[in-house]
Amino acid sequence: MEQMHSCPVDSSSAPKLVLYSYWQSSCSWRVRFALNLKGLSYEYRAVNLAKGEQFTSEFGRLNPLHYVPVLVDGDVVVSDSYAILLYLEEKYPQKALLPADPQLRAINLQAASIVSSSIQPLHMLSLLKYIEETVGPEEPQAWAHVHIEKGLLALEKLLNNCAGPYATGEEVCMADVFLAPQIAVATKRFNVDMSKFPILRMVYESCNALPEFQASLPDRQPDAVQ
Repeated sequence: MEQMHSCPVDSSSAPKLVLYSYWQSSCSWRVRFALNLKGLSYEYRAVNLAKGEQFTSEFGRLNPLHYVPVLVDGDVVVSDSYAILLYLEEKYPQKALLPADPQLRAINLQAASIVSSSIQPLHMLSLLKYIEETVGPEEPQAWAHVHIEKGLLALEKLLNNCAGPYATGEEVCMADVFLAPQIAVATKRFNVDMSKFPILRMVYESCNALPEFQASLPDRQPDAVQ
């Protein structure tokens, strides 16, 4: 495990939350964005996935699946970004990320689920490496591209009647927290053409203008490799 870092968002109180994160992990990125939006201070503990630090016994006690992110809040340990976001929403209701309206709430949860269940797992580095080793070096990019675009098309249709400027209206919500990092990965790592998805592109541009999102960017994290 690398040296721990402090990443306070609100300097008025000492951070009690600890986030185990990797700078390039889009799942960790979602949680960083959400913590920033809620104004919660947290201590950043880097887990270098490239060096295999997620497989240490120490980290395995936090998450037996050996994935980041993991959030520690006192005696509470939560892994998986979707579960972490729901935990934060209940424990720290300031700057709510789920709308009160039941329909908009459901759309936010559905969008978050599409990203976390139907897009991101299909371009995990471990899966792409397996495809490369078993099928060929050209296949991982093509595989990822197809499945990312399939998910983005579903999201574009889902948000068709409620977006603007954020995913479900005038306020940044949980859908945005999941969408913005995923869109960044889609464009920068997999060269997806976002002109096909104007609603999602608008959502990303709106999030990208937020200081809370800028602070969560991968290259601004303590463990970032330039």
